[in-house]
Amino acid sequence: MTGVRPRLEDLSIIVSGQGGDGSLTVINILADVLRSVGLRAYTERDVLSRIKGGIVAATLRACREERLGIGSQIDLIVAFDVAAIRKESHRLNDRSIVIYDNSGGALADDSGVPEGARVIGIPFSRHAVRAFSRDIYKNSISSAVVGRLIGLSDTDMRSAFEKRFSRRGAQALKYNLDALAVGHELADEVGLTADEGLYDIVSADSEPHMLITGNEAVAFGFAVAGGRFFAGYPITPSTDIMEWLEKWLPRFGGVVRQAEDELSVINMAIGAALTGTRTMVATSGPGLALMQEGIGQLGMAEIPLVVVDAQRSGPSTGMPTKPEQSDLNLLVYGGHGDFPRIVLSPGTPEQCFYLTVKACNLAEMYQVPVFIALDQGLSQNLATIDPIDQSQVVINRGKRLDTESLAELPVYKRYAFSDDGVSAFATPGTPGGMSLVTGNEHDEFGQVSTDPGNRSRMMHKRQIKVQAMQPDLPRAIIHGARTAEIGFIGIGMTHGVILEAQEILAERGFSVQYHQPQTLWPMLDETPAFTRDCRCVFVVEYNATAQLAKLIVAHGGENAHIESILVFDGVPLRAEDLVQKVIERLDTRGEKVA
Repeated sequence: MTGVRPRLEDLSIIVSGQGGDGSLTVINILADVLRSVGLRAYTERDVLSRIKGGIVAATLRACREERLGIGSQIDLIVAFDVAAIRKESHRLNDRSIVIYDNSGGALADDSGVPEGARVIGIPFSRHAVRAFSRDIYKNSISSAVVGRLIGLSDTDMRSAFEKRFSRRGAQALKYNLDALAVGHELADEVGLTADEGLYDIVSADSEPHMLITGNEAVAFGFAVAGGRFFAGYPITPSTDIMEWLEKWLPRFGGVVRQAEDELSVINMAIGAALTGTRTMVATSGPGLALMQEGIGQLGMAEIPLVVVDAQRSGPSTGMPTKPEQSDLNLLVYGGHGDFPRIVLSPGTPEQCFYLTVKACNLAEMYQVPVFIALDQGLSQNLATIDPIDQSQVVINRGKRLDTESLAELPVYKRYAFSDDGVSAFATPGTPGGMSLVTGNEHDEFGQVSTDPGNRSRMMHKRQIKVQAMQPDLPRAIIHGARTAEIGFIGIGMTHGVILEAQEILAERGFSVQYHQPQTLWPMLDETPAFTRDCRCVFVVEYNATAQLAKLIVAHGGENAHIESILVFDGVPLRAEDLVQKVIERLDTRGEKVA
């Protein structure tokens, strides 16, 4: 390669092969290196719900500016199995580069490689087995080749390997560094020499960035917010939250318990929360369904708890590793009987952190369950974000009574009636703070009561919290010109795709604004009002029944202005695809099309 190399602005790479080949390892290493040299990285995974086998893929997008979605076209594919090329061929073009493992021979004519694409065959597997007697080292070998191709320095790649593999011990580090060296030798053989990659990528002093998933950000936020008890049961895609907290929460005096099932999880959490300990659980759709009786107990006994739901494709087991947002009805309406709850919805890992802190505060301030609605993409995809500003964290424990304040009361009533519906709470063991807790309807002391008058007053007491909490609920974020008559509404992993689609539409002459709600329940007036103010609003969601759109309409949204764009095939939406759908719908509605 000769001439002046361009600066890397926007690059999408996919690494694919059989499950267990280490595709995600390659992508994570590259993401970390690119982050370290000042670029923004975003990753995505397409895996199966089994440990080994089947074609899987991991994708990386590296950009100068923030992108929270993979590009519509793939610039480079690394295929450990030629079947991966056929599967991903629709995302390749004549400018794509294909690197494949030719240990089993050359590509067939029907491989799916577009005409004009550059093809490089390297026997990754053969060299891995020859040098290390283990096929798995082909992922480290291929990382070196990709690094050379895109212009990463050998020094930066080595530093990334030392960072990643040193924690696994000296032997693992040595083997992987040796594999890196093998990869660089193979790169030399195919003409990918050092300092002659596709792009000019030079390490530069830049603001430090974090490479983090939504799950990790939620766990981090819980710890920083003073959370000290977590209960969970492994279930995709929420398990990472428990694994992060198992490592870190004990260092802050916290406790993590893996229970035998979700029934035990919710009941352990109820017990911990009753002691006044900030408590959180995390699960996915099937686990959330099992927790419903316990969630009803939270409502009746006014127990504060944060419940994270990392949504996935359902119903039943569904597709555990694929994205969906089909638990919204369960989050908003789940549980028997009437009781207040809050449902929050972040769209970035950074928002995951701050809304988790907010959720912990709201749960204790209003003594209600607070749900955080994630989805598989937001939960598990890595993204580069600015450093978390912990100085913004404010802790509010709500109406807490200590020994002195209890002594000033003539009598302590755990469920005393109040103007905002929230009763002062004394932690168990506080002198003078004895109370009763039951799942039955009760009076102000917690004693079981079926008296009609008491029942009416208690129901009203709990429900008036909904109005009282309104000033404290997170407001929607508006992106774009507020005067635009075309709008988007979306949550979770739709966020990055909508933002990019908004830019593309602007280039094509459409002025569009994007309303990103952070509170789904109670439904704030601002969201239905947005659908009334815009003449056409595209509600983008990952489910088949337009759950978010129907929720908005049920609370005052203008149904005639709403166009639902629904995705439920398990494949993440791309910005260009969304733009095409929008233009087609506008054309159908008789709107001006650029």
